[in-house]
This record gives sequence, C-alpha cells and structure tokens, in this order.
Amino acid sequence: METIFDSLAGLGSFAMYFGLSIVFLFVFKVVYSFVTPHDEWKLVKEEQNTAAAIGFGGAIIGFAIALGSAASNSVAVVDFAIWSVVAIIAQSIAFALLRFTFMPKIAERISNNEVSAGTMLACISVAVGLLNAACMTY
Repeated sequence: METIFDSLAGLGSFAMYFGLSIVFLFVFKVVYSFVTPHDEWKLVKEEQNTAAAIGFGGAIIGFAIALGSAASNSVAVVDFAIWSVVAIIAQSIAFALLRFTFMPKIAERISNNEVSAGTMLACISVAVGLLNAACMTY
C-alpha cells in the first residue's frame, strides 16, 4: 500500500504540468493562427481541407513534442512555462522560414487543399519540434 501512496505523491505536480500543457496547447493554437495567413480551423472544420488538417496537425504534434521535453527537463513550473513559450516561438519561426524561403506560396497551396504542401508543413513542424525538444535537454 505504501508503494501506491509513494507513486501517487507526484499526482499534484502531474496535474499542474498536465493542466498547463493543455493551456499551452490552446495558446499555441491561437498564436499559430495569428502567424499563418490562412484560417486553419475554418479550412479544416468548414471546408474539410485535408492539406490544412495535415499541416496544422503536424504543427500541433511538433509543438507537443517540444512541450513534452520542456515538462521533462524543467526544474520548476516557471522554467516549464518559459521553455513552453520558447517552443511556441520556435514553431512560429519554422512556419515563417518555410513560408518566406522554401515555399513562399505555402499558405495559398494549403488553402487550395494541396496535400503535398500540408505534408511538407507537417514534416517541417515535427522536425523543428524534435530539434527543439532535443535542445531543451540541459
């Protein structure tokens, strides 16, 4: 029985980090919507745009990977919050780099439901999330 209580001793910290993670996922969705010139939610929900769903899904996964690393490596909740904001910035920069360098018409292509553009956005987003997560292991 003592083992169970020992295991559950971290439940409060888990709840705090998990709750904050959900909040940061929502914050990421809002920030990312401002960074991109197209409305992902409208494209996905109203127009059933596969390219937008793939691209936005990849961005969320990439951010969640970095967020998970921030939670794993943080020494306090404030540290976690700081690195979560860094992850939001990194994912936003990833979209900007893709948009202004490699694929300048990516927003238009995603709006036109070009799955290849959504797939590239997802791949870049996940790659940046993985790199971001690896760099947070201090």
